[in-house]
Amino acid sequence: MARISKEPEVRKQEILDAAMVLFYEKGYEKTSMTDIANKIGVAQGLCYRYFSSKEVLFDCSIQEYANRLAEKMKTTLCDNRLTLAQKLEQTPSYLDFEEDNSVHYKLFHNENSKKIHDQLSIRVCEIMVPLVAEVFRKAKEAGEIRLADTETAASFAVYGQLGILLNEQIPSHEKITRIRAFLKFILQV
Repeated sequence: MARISKEPEVRKQEILDAAMVLFYEKGYEKTSMTDIANKIGVAQGLCYRYFSSKEVLFDCSIQEYANRLAEKMKTTLCDNRLTLAQKLEQTPSYLDFEEDNSVHYKLFHNENSKKIHDQLSIRVCEIMVPLVAEVFRKAKEAGEIRLADTETAASFAVYGQLGILLNEQIPSHEKITRIRAFLKFILQV
């Protein structure tokens, strides 16, 4: 078989994509680095060149998907033409992501993946807190809100949503309505 050289970032992404498909199809525990290498037709050692272990590869997969989800929310949150109240109303919620039919979505959001879904949720929060803190800081400077500590408020605003979002007893649309109403109340916007 002829050896095909690819740019490192292309190869790394290829490995990540193959791993996601196999994690979805076989489950994380039943997928090996050999399976991933076989799927893309490379030697197992090549996978280890980019990822020291399956755990590291999986961790990178979670981070990549969390970045992708955060990016969707970032566009609205960073739009300086919008007021804070408009940003709260218009920022995409997880309901908007449910239309995503990707392997990532299927892996992280199926009924058997609560543990990895929770890991993903924490990663998204880690990405969002500094961004939301900056949004709050700018809103404070513009006189839209009066918060003494925007970083603490951002942490509560982001992580505080998890209690509602992860509660399976609350219908999806009600979750979003309740979160937005509460944020507007505590921020007084």
